[in-house]
Amino acid sequence: MSQEAPTHIAHIGLGANLADPEKQVRAALDELAAAPGIVLERKSSLYRTAPIGYDNQPDFINAVARVRTTLEPQALLDALLDIERTHGRVREFLNAPRTLDLDVLLYEDRVINTDTLNVPHPRAHLRAFVLLPLLEVSPDVVIPGIGPANAWLAHCQDQPIQRVAE
Repeated sequence: MSQEAPTHIAHIGLGANLADPEKQVRAALDELAAAPGIVLERKSSLYRTAPIGYDNQPDFINAVARVRTTLEPQALLDALLDIERTHGRVREFLNAPRTLDLDVLLYEDRVINTDTLNVPHPRAHLRAFVLLPLLEVSPDVVIPGIGPANAWLAHCQDQPIQRVAE
């Protein structure tokens, strides 16, 4: 009798603002769904948002995917980085324009702090472009150490966000 690997629920943030960002994010969602050890359970709408931190760049397209995975957190991050590389991701400076950005926002209720991975994402609760699509795929989600995601949305009212028509 074979034993199946345990699965975990994770939430992945997706964003892009270069090289046809809508196309980049949609393709990344497809690639995520096709990646070994990952099952795409739900994907949010796409959202257009203004850049934060470094303003002299195009608007972003953002989304969140809820996945079921057999991968442990670092292996999941490595899979995301592989997808980023296929999209030509270059890390020039903090908050720089990018062809694709994939982040592990949440991994079950774990808190992880290593040199390469911080979960929950340290600014997830402060960003409308994370919270709105996150709540779309998991309405009752709680951010470990922070609290219910829906309680933080009111703190982001000054961040413009617009759903992209399908």
